[in-house]
Amino acid sequence: MKSLFIATLVVCFGTPVFAADDSDAALIKQGEYLARAGDCVACHTAKGGKPFAGGLPMETPIGTIYSTNITPDKTGIGEYSFADFDKAVRHGVSKAGSTLYPAMPYPSYARVKEDDMHALYAYFMRGVVPVVQDNKEVDIPWPLSMRWPLTGWRWMFAPAVEDYQAPAAQDAVVSRGAYLVEGLGHCGACHTPRAISMQEKALRASEGSAYLSGSAPLEGWIAKSLRGDHKDGLGSWSEGQLVQFLKTGRSDHSAVFGGMTDVVVHSMQYMSDEDLTAIARYLKSLPANDPNDKPQTSDETVAKALWKGDDSKAGAAVYVDNCSACHRTDGQGYTRVFPALAGNPVVQSEDAASLINLVLKGGTLAATHTAPSDFTMPAFAWRLSNQQVADVVNFIRTSWGNQAGMVKVGDIEKQRKDDLKTTSSDDLGQVTQHN
Repeated sequence: MKSLFIATLVVCFGTPVFAADDSDAALIKQGEYLARAGDCVACHTAKGGKPFAGGLPMETPIGTIYSTNITPDKTGIGEYSFADFDKAVRHGVSKAGSTLYPAMPYPSYARVKEDDMHALYAYFMRGVVPVVQDNKEVDIPWPLSMRWPLTGWRWMFAPAVEDYQAPAAQDAVVSRGAYLVEGLGHCGACHTPRAISMQEKALRASEGSAYLSGSAPLEGWIAKSLRGDHKDGLGSWSEGQLVQFLKTGRSDHSAVFGGMTDVVVHSMQYMSDEDLTAIARYLKSLPANDPNDKPQTSDETVAKALWKGDDSKAGAAVYVDNCSACHRTDGQGYTRVFPALAGNPVVQSEDAASLINLVLKGGTLAATHTAPSDFTMPAFAWRLSNQQVADVVNFIRTSWGNQAGMVKVGDIEKQRKDDLKTTSSDDLGQVTQHN
């Protein structure tokens, strides 16, 4: 009878969860929440594929790897014991004994508490629908495809596996945020710069100011700094605004785009307000990297000139014709619909790749449960020349008080070529060269 009861399905997470007695059901539910916090579904689900069945291509400097099937089928992790599961997630070692590619963020997961690992194991083994799907081989040429160098990499750069311990004097809310950000959330995997040997330069705040200070471009996007700098970090954001952004993908300052869209859609919007507050409070505790950091001041010179019909500044006419209807001539946009460009830290990042990419390819502000409308910015690659894109990007980065470096026409040309290498044939019209 119990086996029949265990087979009772409750629809959740897009897949059925097997319900047993109250303690089992609670453990599975906890594991589901933790899997959300870790955003496991985003990497382990191919476009149009079944949840957690793997097959998502991931570009690396040495070739393409594919995420693995982590459903409880024998082609996935169905034959994994808890020890096997723990070894893979926290230690970075497969059941067969080979080291996993660090696209699996086991350096961050090394801090996850063992109790939470048991909950995750319960969820993946009893709360996820098994999918028969063999894992794909990596698309990396020999000899770079050999696995043994990864073992050396893991020995050198992966930390010892140990449950997270909060500093004795740390606020409990901040400690919870640190556990989520530095551990399951693996925020540093994208937002921390990497050394030439591809390890994150810091895995936690205590290891230095490189932690969460922003990344190099990946597939045309910059993972921005999450530190306290006003110009290109979170210094101008309040805790409440940050919570709102994580939950809805939009705030008074910005809107989600690129890879962060999946994080909000698949992970953050499902997290409790208490955990989102903990994450925000922890991030707001990180100091600025710039010793001369100070709040930015607005400058109305450009806004007044445009109001009077003066578009003589380079890029101004392109901006008025293509951008001002949504982002306004004063750069303030429309709150939580079309993001402000004035004072926007993404706009002022040292590397302008994200802004260039948005102009060329556009993007969609995805709907969430608490913000159910989506808004799409059109692509402008088809209608603007490289010179026009450079002009309008520079106009945005130097107007309304923004203070960012200038981009060159060659930067736009390079971005178009990079996009063509990673874009499907269906999307070629968005990035076609237009000199």
